[in-house]
Amino acid sequence: MELSGDQLWERIQDGVRPHLPPHAFTTWVASAKASALTDEELVLEVRNPFHVEWLEDKYGPLLERTGSDVLGRPLKIRVCCASPEDSGPVPALELGVPRPAIEGGPGTGSSLDASLERSSFDSSGRPLSNRPQSSGARPGDPAPALFGRYTFERFVVGGNNQLAVAAARAVADKPGRMYNPLFLYGGVGLGKTHLMHAIGHALVGDDAARRVAYLSSEQFTNELVGAIRRGDTAAFRGRYREMDLLMVDDVHFLQGKESTQEEFFHTFNALYDSQRQIVVTSDRPPQDMDGLEKRLVSRFEWGLVVDLRPPDFETRMAILRKKADDEGLVLEDAVIECIANACTSSVRELEGAVLKLLAVSSVWNQEISPDFARRVLALRRREQQPREPIASPDRIKECIAGSWRVRIEALVSKTRTRNVTEARHVAMYAIREILGMPLAEIGNLFGGRDHSTVLYSIRKVEGRMEEDDRFRERVEVVMRELRDRDSAFHT
Repeated sequence: MELSGDQLWERIQDGVRPHLPPHAFTTWVASAKASALTDEELVLEVRNPFHVEWLEDKYGPLLERTGSDVLGRPLKIRVCCASPEDSGPVPALELGVPRPAIEGGPGTGSSLDASLERSSFDSSGRPLSNRPQSSGARPGDPAPALFGRYTFERFVVGGNNQLAVAAARAVADKPGRMYNPLFLYGGVGLGKTHLMHAIGHALVGDDAARRVAYLSSEQFTNELVGAIRRGDTAAFRGRYREMDLLMVDDVHFLQGKESTQEEFFHTFNALYDSQRQIVVTSDRPPQDMDGLEKRLVSRFEWGLVVDLRPPDFETRMAILRKKADDEGLVLEDAVIECIANACTSSVRELEGAVLKLLAVSSVWNQEISPDFARRVLALRRREQQPREPIASPDRIKECIAGSWRVRIEALVSKTRTRNVTEARHVAMYAIREILGMPLAEIGNLFGGRDHSTVLYSIRKVEGRMEEDDRFRERVEVVMRELRDRDSAFHT
C-alpha cells in the first residue's frame, strides 16, 4: 500500500493523539505539515525555529516510534522551518517496500535541501528570505537578505505606529521621491526593522530588477574596514552607491566612528542626488545622537523623522491575535487580554510572553487558562527583574553594626577597640561572601584600607569561625538574615 507524505503524517498524528494533552497536540503537532518523504525520513515543516526545537526535543522520539510502527520499519523525522517558496508536492512512499536511493546521494535534489538552501536564520532565530539576485544586479552586489515574514501585510497598525506605517508605504510606492531619507526611531522591539524589510519586499515585488541592500551600521563599518585593508574601497563605494534602496539599521552605532561617518556621508549624498531611497533606524532622534557629525544629522533631517512608541492596549490585543493566527495557536480571549495587560513595552515582549506560556504549558502539562497565564507571567516578570541584591555594602554595614552594637561610622574609622575591630572584620567578610567584591574595592569602603588588610580581616574571621562555635553562629545568623532579605525581595 502506497502512502503519501500527508497520509503518513495523518496516521502518525492519529497514533500520538491519545498520548498527548489536547492543548499540546493542537499547539505542537497538529500545526506541523508534511514537507518531504524518502524511504528513511519524513520531513515536517513548522512556522518558526522555536517550534522546530520544541517538536524535535519533546516529541521527536514519540513521533518516530509511531511512524516506525505505521511503516513497519525505522523512520526518522526531521523538523524544519517552512519556506514560502517550497510548495512542491510531497512524494509518496510504498508501505513495506524499499525505495531506490535518490540519484546523487541521500537528500540531493529533495525539496528539503532546496528549502534549506533558500532559507536561513539571523542571529535572533528569525527566518531570512534571501531573494536571488535580479537580472539588474551585478556580481558583488549584496544580497537583500530580507526577513521573509516582515511584510506590510503582517504588520499590525495602531495609534503608536500609524504615521510610521503610512510613511513606509509612501516610500515603498514612490521610492526616492517621498520622504527621503526616512528616519525611524524608537525603542527595541517596536517594529522599526519590520517596516524596513516591508519596504524592501514591496520594492522588489514591484520590480525584481531593483537593487536592495539591508545591513546594520556595524556591518557597514566592518565592510568598510575590510575594503580599506584589501585596498578596494572603490568597489565598496560602487556597490552601495548604486543601490535603489539602502537600509541601515541602528545608525546610532555610527557615533564616534569618524571614518565610517565620512564614508556614509558621501554614500548618502550619492544616493540622494540620484533620487535613490535611503531608510535608517535608530533608538533616538538625530538631534539626540551625540558623537555624530552635524552635517550627517542635518542629512537625516532632510526627509521625515518619525517615532514608533510602545503599543497601546488595543494594539497589543491585535498583535497577539495576529500572532496566534499566524502560528496556529489556540488562545482564549481572556488569555490574550491577560498577556496584553502584563506586557506593555514592546512587540518583542508580547512574543516572548507567548513563547513562555507555550513552553511552560507543555512542561507542566496544563491548559493555557487565564489563571495559568497570570501565574506564568508573574514568574516571568520576577525573572526579568534586575538582580541587584538588596544586600548592598551600606546595608551589610548597617546590619552588622546593629548586631555588634557599634556605630556605622566606627566601621570606617581608625578606631581599634576589640568590638569595633571585630565588627569591621565581619563586615568585610560578609561583603566579600555576599557580593563578591574585589578586595581593593572593599578596602575603599572602609576608609581606604589596602587589599592586604582586607584579606587579613577575612581570613581572621574564617579562622575564628572554625575555632569558636559561638562566634560562627553569630556570623551565620547575620549572614542568613542578609541573604533571606535579598531572597524575599526577589520573590
